[in-house]
Formats: sequence, structure tokens, C-alpha cells
Amino acid sequence: MAGPHKRDTRQDNEQTVRSHARPRRERVERDSPHNSPGKRRSKTDSPEKSDKETPERRERRERRTKRVSRETPDPSPKQKARSPERRRRHDPSSYTSSERSSNPLSLDSLAKLDAYNEKQSRRPQEKERLLAAKGKDRSHERRHKEKVASGRILKEKSRHRRNAEHDREKRRVISGPLAEEGNVRKRGGYITEENGKKRLGRKFWFFVVGVVLLLVILIPVGVYASRRTGGGQDSGGGSDSGPDPANENLKGVDKNDIPATAKNTYLDPFTWYDTTDFNVTYTDDTVGGLPVMGLSSAWDDETQANENVPPLNKKWAYGTMPIRGVNIGGWLSVEPFITPSLFKSYKSNQGIIDEYTLTKELGPQKAAKTLEKHYAMFIQEEDFKEIQGAGFDHVRISYAYWAVTTYPGDPYVPKISWRYLLRAIEYCRKYGLRVNLDLHALPGSQNGWNHSGRQGAIGWLNGTDGDLNAQRSLDIHTQLSTFFAQPRYKNVIAIYGLANEPKMIALPTPAVLDWETKAAAIVRKSGMQQHLVVGDGFLGLSKWKGQLSGVQNVILDVHQYTIFNKNQINFPHQKKIQYACQGWTDQMKQSNNIATGFGPTICGEWSQADTDCALFLNNVNTGSRWEGTLPTSDPTTSVTTPRCPPNSGTCSCDKANADPGTYSDEYKQWLMMYAEAQMSSFETGWGWFYWTWVTESAVQWSWKAGMAAGILPKKTWQRDFNCTASVPDFADLPETY
Repeated sequence: MAGPHKRDTRQDNEQTVRSHARPRRERVERDSPHNSPGKRRSKTDSPEKSDKETPERRERRERRTKRVSRETPDPSPKQKARSPERRRRHDPSSYTSSERSSNPLSLDSLAKLDAYNEKQSRRPQEKERLLAAKGKDRSHERRHKEKVASGRILKEKSRHRRNAEHDREKRRVISGPLAEEGNVRKRGGYITEENGKKRLGRKFWFFVVGVVLLLVILIPVGVYASRRTGGGQDSGGGSDSGPDPANENLKGVDKNDIPATAKNTYLDPFTWYDTTDFNVTYTDDTVGGLPVMGLSSAWDDETQANENVPPLNKKWAYGTMPIRGVNIGGWLSVEPFITPSLFKSYKSNQGIIDEYTLTKELGPQKAAKTLEKHYAMFIQEEDFKEIQGAGFDHVRISYAYWAVTTYPGDPYVPKISWRYLLRAIEYCRKYGLRVNLDLHALPGSQNGWNHSGRQGAIGWLNGTDGDLNAQRSLDIHTQLSTFFAQPRYKNVIAIYGLANEPKMIALPTPAVLDWETKAAAIVRKSGMQQHLVVGDGFLGLSKWKGQLSGVQNVILDVHQYTIFNKNQINFPHQKKIQYACQGWTDQMKQSNNIATGFGPTICGEWSQADTDCALFLNNVNTGSRWEGTLPTSDPTTSVTTPRCPPNSGTCSCDKANADPGTYSDEYKQWLMMYAEAQMSSFETGWGWFYWTWVTESAVQWSWKAGMAAGILPKKTWQRDFNCTASVPDFADLPETY
């Protein structure tokens, strides 16, 4: 330690010597022969006046005086400063000859006196040396103790300083504007750069904790409420919005009831993100090799979607009673434009463009966690209740082959979506909705589009593994049809799809038809008697007359959009409605008649979208036909010049993607009429399924959002327009909004 803690030990030793030496000198003077009893001199006695002093004595006295004078050191400046009396007490040589005893002494006594005086003169010096050495030892010991203590203090301070600095790093978040202005609160709140050691006050932290808890409660509730109402541009509320499920039904289940071999597998209900409305009693029972996990043993098919249709356990008059259905797309088979939140966080050079690249990027564990949360949150029971409330009677549920199994090299999340598919069917049953099962993605990809799982080359009935993947697809149908042939699905599953949108314009038509024939035979052999569905493959409805004539109870599925055709997207508003009422109606009537076309025909997908501007609609990080920013390697599909209606001004997607609250009344009227025209047209066949029920942001592709925005009917059958009426010219409606 420095400063006032260090004492001057030399001064202490000098004072100690003085305090001890003073009494000894006084004792010497009292006990010496000069002051011996019987020889005490008077104050007036002097050697000069002694009658007995002889010349010899005087000579000896003078020699003795000289010797004592030589042996006595000169007084120090401090001694000189003392009073004469104090100087005489401390220095015997200061006495004058007149002050000394004049009593005569013998030679022997003088010799003893000299030896005594010499000894006494050495004792103070020896004592001073010993005390100095002892004081030095004590000073060293004291400094050592102080050093140890100070070291401990410094070490403790250093530890506290490091902890304080660590805590300050955690509290480093400071309001930028406050910090820049130097007006940051010091007491009970914020900290300053000048006083970085100031701790945040207790009141401040209570306030922060309170705010955080309030936000934790309000934000999920607000997001969930927004998602439920379907309001605004974000009609879906996000793929993972809302609070985590409570999973209350797990509380009565003993984990020990789960066999060790099943723990932490997809059969273990304690690994499920959401257990709502699942039977969480463990079972490893399967049908067709597919688990029945989550299902209850009882079901009820007496429910009715609405007063216009029969309950599930009564026969539906297909062909005379139109299907009014809606798709649940982008859920169990991810589609980027429906849930762009799953893709927007990646840079374009990462190449995350479909479910294949997404799951590969995430890795098995994170992909499973991410997608199961998407399955649990994006579609819930409330959606099926609202679908029923909107007047729908059928639901087309898209799912992928990895709900059943995966193959070597597949990064997809296996089997988890299967449980959610089964729960969705039960929700449909609860609300009297009939199900159209749509296998949207087959091994190898049947069309090379992102909603088939993997964008790029077609690997189904094409390429090195084309035949292998075709057989894998048949094997999957063996499992699926065996499972859904159970009595519990007889009434609720009305339509069973073989393959969504096989790209027959790029595949050999005979090979596709042969595969579909084999698939139909497998389904029938398994015991399913429901209607089968095959896609038109974009060949055009007229090309299907007489095809698959040996397959019974099969429906042809066509998907009608003007916006994906570069020669139709530029139709003016009036012509688009006219085309729906005339062109599509004529096609539907012709195809639906077995004498002129295939026979039973439905429109499995359509929308009221006026442009192809929705985010990621034409693939992730690509442009649009509307703006002419969609170059491709195929000259028949590449669009590098704007395809909005001629003479319509600047082609921009800004207004097309705007919040529906900004739509003009004229544009809302057109959107409603365009939707009603398509419904009217498709009901000349077996009916329709709107694509899709809900999206995160694409309003003109979401029935839920469109209904909330007032551009789709509140009930599917309550319409103001049908194709028997004339179509207004919409002269006051700009072609670019």
C-alpha cells in the first residue's frame, strides 16, 4: 500500500531509544561514586576551593576531564536546541568543572568509574542498534501483512470489477437517441458512457419485466385474433403465429407407458408439438403399414355442412348437385407463395426455393421442428369451422408422399404430417365436410414445380429413376388405399386423387395413362369405392375423350387460370369475365358429357387473381408476366415484355399487391363478379374447389381474406351474378387499377 499507510520506522526507533536511555542516565548519576552516600557534595563545593587538593590530584583531574571530553561526541543540532538544563541531563559533558563533585577519589575508584562510564556510554548505542533491528523486522512484517491484505483486497476488487463489467455488458442496450444527447437517466434507470459503472435501478427492471410480460401476452393474442379474422394484407397470420399449444391432454399420461423402443419417435406423443384433439394413448397399431396414432375409436357421420346438402351418411347426388369446395394448399405440402415466411429469410444465392431445398438447408431436427409448428399453427380446427360457415361442402386437402415414407437422399420430414392429415379429416367429419384427398407430390416430382416438393427436372416416369419413382408411387397408393378403405372413412372421404398436375405436355401420355390405370386398380383392390380423380395434365379437356374408359367411377380434374397464360393475362377486365362465362363454360359442358368428352369433370383449382404479381407465385425470387420480368430457358413460357392489358399504361405490381382496403369500389365489384362468373361456369360440370382457403399475404388467392375484404361471397351460394347476365364494360375501371 502507498501513501499514509507507510510509517517512518526510523523515527519510531529514535523515540524508543530516547525513552529508554533517559532513565538509565539518571540512574547512573544517582548511583555513581560521585553521588555515593557520605560523599554528597554541596552546591558551593568546587575542586579549586578544596584545601586538600594537591598538584598530583589536580593533574589527574585535568587528564580525566580531557579524556572524557574526547570520548563524548559533539551534541547534535537537536541537542543544541535544547534548554541548558535538558542538555545537561542528556549529555554529561555539558557539565562545567564547577558543577562536578570535588570530593577526592582514589585511583582504584577512578579506574572503576572510567570503566563504568565507558560501559554505560556503549549501552545506549547497543540498545539503539537492537531496537533499530527489531523495528526493521516489525516494519518488514507489517509491510508483508499489508501486502497480503492489499493483494487480497485488490484481487477481490478485481473480481468484483470483472463481474460488474460483465453485468454492464449485459445491460449495454441503451436508447440511441438518449445516449447521443447525453440525457440518459442515471438514477433508477439508464446508464451513461461517463458513468458506465452505474447499475440500472430496481424500479427500472421491474418496469422492463412488466412490459415484457405484457407484450408476451398481448402479441400472440393479437396475432392469433388477426389470423382468425383474416383481416388485412397478412391474411394468414404467419406460418408459426400464435402461442404454443398447451397440450393439456398429456397430463394424465404416464411416460412409462411409452415403450423404450418408441420413445422419442414420431409415435411418442410426448414428442408431438401439438396434441390438441389427438388421442395420446400410445399405440403402434397400423393399417396398410400406416399408424392409426392419434385417432379415437368412435366417429359420427350424421353431421351436415349446411341445409342445402345431405349429411355425411347420406348419398351425395354427384353430377346434379354441384361441389362447392375449397383447397387447403401450402399446408402439408409447402408452397412458397402461400407461406412466403418460410423462404423470405434466405438470400437468393442460397437457392432455397422449395420444400426440398428448405428441409435440406435446415437439417433433419430443425426441419422437423419448423414444419411441425407450421402444420400445427397454419391450419387449425377453427379453419374448418369457418369453411363450413362460408357455405362450403367439400375440402380438397393437399399432402405429399413423405407423409407416408421417404427414400434415400430425401431431406423431407417423414411421417409427421400424416398425423395432421388424419386430424384434418376428423375436423371435416365434425363439420359435415366431405374430403377430396389430393396427393400433391410424388417421388421424383411429377411436374418439376416447387409445389411438388422439388423444383427442376421431372424424375417421375422420366429420367434415370423415372420408372423406380413411378413404382414407388404405386406402392404408396397401396398403403394409402388400404388405410382409407377402413369403414370409418367410407362417408367422409368422397374423392381420392391419384396424382396432382402430372405435366403430360412434357411426359409421354401413354406412360402416364398406363400408370393411372395401374394406380386405379390398386385402389379398387384395396376396397376403396370412392370417386377417383386424375388430372388433365394441361393437354386440354378436348384431348381426354375416350381416355381411361376401362376405369370406373373416375373424375377428370382441370385447373383454370388466365394469369398463367401469357395470351390471357392481358385480357381487359370485361373480356376476362366473358371468357370465364363463355370459354370455360363451353369447355366444361363439352368435357362433362361422355358423348363429347371425358365425362365427369370438375375444376379442382381456380382463383379470382387478376395478375401473377403475388410474392413467389412464379417461383421464389422471380418476376412476373404482368411486368414482363419472367425470363425462362423455355421460349414458349419466357416473358420479357409486360403482359398487362394493351394501352393500359405502366404495368406495375404495386397496386396488385396492395392492401384490399385501398381497392376502389369499381375494382371490388369487378373482383366479385369475376369470382361469381367462374363459379357459375364450373357448376355446369361437377363443381369446383377454390385455390386456396388461406395465405399469409396473397389476398386474391385466399377465400378467407377475400371474404373479409368484401370481394368474395359470404356464402358460396349467395351471389349477385351468373353467366346468364350481361357483362358490364367497366369503362371507369383502369386496367392497371
